[in-house]
Amino acid sequence: MNRTTSILTAGLLAACASLLQPAPAAACGGFFCSQSAPVNQQAERIIFSDNGDGTVAAVIQILYSGPSERFAWVLPVSGAPDVGVSSNVAFQRLQQQTNPTYQLNRIIEGSCASDFRGGPSSAEDSAGAVDAGAAADAGAAPPVSVVDGGSVGPYDYVTIALNPELENPGDAAVEWLTAEGYDVSDMGRDTLGPYLASGMNLIAFRLTKGSSTGSIRPIVLTYEMGSPMIPIRPTAVAAERDMGVMVWVLGESRAVPMNYRHLVLNQALINWFNPGSNYDAVVTAAADESGGQGFVTEHAGPRDTVLTQPLFNEWEELRLADFEGVGDGQVLTQILNQFRGWDGIREAVTAAVPVPEGLELETFLGCPGCYYDWRDEEIPGFEREVFFESMEENVLAPMRATQELMERADWITRMYTTMSAEEMTMDPIFGFNRDLGPHSNQHVADQIIHCRPDRTQADASWTIETPNGDRIVGEGRTWPISFGEVPAARRIEQADAAGEPEVVEDRGPTIQESLAEINADFTPTLAPPLDAGVSGGGGCSAGGTGAGLGFALALLGLVALRRRR
Repeated sequence: MNRTTSILTAGLLAACASLLQPAPAAACGGFFCSQSAPVNQQAERIIFSDNGDGTVAAVIQILYSGPSERFAWVLPVSGAPDVGVSSNVAFQRLQQQTNPTYQLNRIIEGSCASDFRGGPSSAEDSAGAVDAGAAADAGAAPPVSVVDGGSVGPYDYVTIALNPELENPGDAAVEWLTAEGYDVSDMGRDTLGPYLASGMNLIAFRLTKGSSTGSIRPIVLTYEMGSPMIPIRPTAVAAERDMGVMVWVLGESRAVPMNYRHLVLNQALINWFNPGSNYDAVVTAAADESGGQGFVTEHAGPRDTVLTQPLFNEWEELRLADFEGVGDGQVLTQILNQFRGWDGIREAVTAAVPVPEGLELETFLGCPGCYYDWRDEEIPGFEREVFFESMEENVLAPMRATQELMERADWITRMYTTMSAEEMTMDPIFGFNRDLGPHSNQHVADQIIHCRPDRTQADASWTIETPNGDRIVGEGRTWPISFGEVPAARRIEQADAAGEPEVVEDRGPTIQESLAEINADFTPTLAPPLDAGVSGGGGCSAGGTGAGLGFALALLGLVALRRRR
């Protein structure tokens, strides 16, 4: 009996953004822009950190697309939060380390016919990786007051407070922001009104967008402590259907959704051969079964078990003294190549590097060595000290600060869902539950391949048993369980600050009954005729190309192979 192991990783791209309600701390928001050039909020990712000093930090990333020269990103906030920037690289590295994985342990029974006609051999298994106030009448309070404002990274921002006596505070906010040059659509009036009526302020960001695709640099908002909350309602203004929302909560124990359902997925519906092909659809279906408002816990545990590698490494530090005696050309080409694609690199180059006249900055950054030789001892106009200072301020310090958030956490919990605009009617709030243990992102199932002399491994029938004990039979590379045959959520639960989650609905028995019927109806097809002259060892593939949201492919190779008699 042969055993091979293959790993498939379900990686997701998604997330959210805005801030604090009087009690809960917050972090989500919305794009507001003219209807003639809408900006679609594709996906949102956010990190909440309980700083342990009475404050919460929210690191917010939003991916966007669509034509718009200027847009406004508006978030409900309590008071005037401290504002900073983070880096997309931090989110990329955090997501890569916390992605759920699906692993098949292959057990081969009997002997299969050999077949070189397609698919990698067993030694070449592939795997999927699833990453200024307005004027007012004399004696009356102004309708809009500026609480704070400034610039950070590529953004200008302003925090405003609305007169609580206003009948329509959302109208006043939109009118003021529009007059100040923020491209805000009328759709924001109704969604902003309830936040303003409860005494919250608004913080608005704007920037000039150079292209219609890409990602905004993440923003960091630090504010007085409350329960982490995502004000999701403003997001509905420009949300794509089934938009992914991914949240990491850092704190003293495992985090749970307090007012949304907690979802346990039906693992039999996930395509274990290629989880990237339908994982996101399974999450979406499970959320729909809970009324469109539920989160899946994808990973939770003590920090050192969740984050095994730092987001920012010591070798990525830059020290001016380390480059003494090194020519300008080598300094410039080495650093720009090392940090190519990092947020803030444009600001550093603009501050201190003489880009050749007539050359676009993006073109220069794509190949700095094409314009400056690494052997150049001196580059006229290159201000080395200014360059290092700008690299520290705009590139390195934001990454280091995000890493420090991670280091202060005892636990890290990652949760995920998808939502459409019509489901964004309640702001999700998260809390901590000391009674809940870790939740691994690694899922392992056994696949027994039933070999026969007239069958290749690629054609043979098989039996898979999932970690929760469900049994599935099939053959070849086709996943036999379809949407509609079984529920997507195995359990729908309601979590709280203590104790085990309350089971709202347990579909486990229903799923097992349905699988028994599907398995009973399974009939292996006749083996296809083998080509004459084919000989040698055959094999199965554990990979495929992932097509789901945020899934990337990586060749992981054979993890283990041994023969058991």
